[in-house]
Amino acid sequence: MKQRSWLIKSLLFIVVVGGLLWFNHKVLHLSPEGIRTWILTFGGAAPVLFIFIYAVRPLILFPASVLSLTGGLAFGPVWGTVYTIVGATIGAVLSFWLARFLGNKLVSTRSKEKWGKLEKQLQQKGFIYILLLRLIPIFPFDLISYGAGVAKVNFSSFLFGTLLGIIPGTFAYSFLGSSFLHEKKSYIVLT
Repeated sequence: MKQRSWLIKSLLFIVVVGGLLWFNHKVLHLSPEGIRTWILTFGGAAPVLFIFIYAVRPLILFPASVLSLTGGLAFGPVWGTVYTIVGATIGAVLSFWLARFLGNKLVSTRSKEKWGKLEKQLQQKGFIYILLLRLIPIFPFDLISYGAGVAKVNFSSFLFGTLLGIIPGTFAYSFLGSSFLHEKKSYIVLT
């Protein structure tokens, strides 16, 4: 009975995630230029709206790279980086706490036993692991946030590892995005 319940939950999860990814790709199909044009129509409120959108982005699995490029395109390399870091950090924290809240209900006891050693390492050295995972983007950004919440990584370790780890990549995306606006090809070569 437990295997059947786990299978149903897994299939439901796959369908929901697949549906969100399909919706983002086929229906929304937003470009950085399109988002920039729309967001700048809000004038002085544009940075706040951008940060809000970036913060809720992980909940709908919208690609972070598109919004990171948009930040640079709309606000330039410096402010685009700042706004993206704020929004990405808030989004990561929301994902972390959502996973922490729902994680025990979704992860079976059997799964916890299998990855107990890794979970213990993540709890003890969470800052280093999160920092490295953010600096070397092997795994999807949101997966790290959700995984850290389920693994019960210390919140301050997660927060500071995320905050420091996303700075270089965020600046690179913002710089690249701003170079599209100015059409300076030398910027693109440097990044």
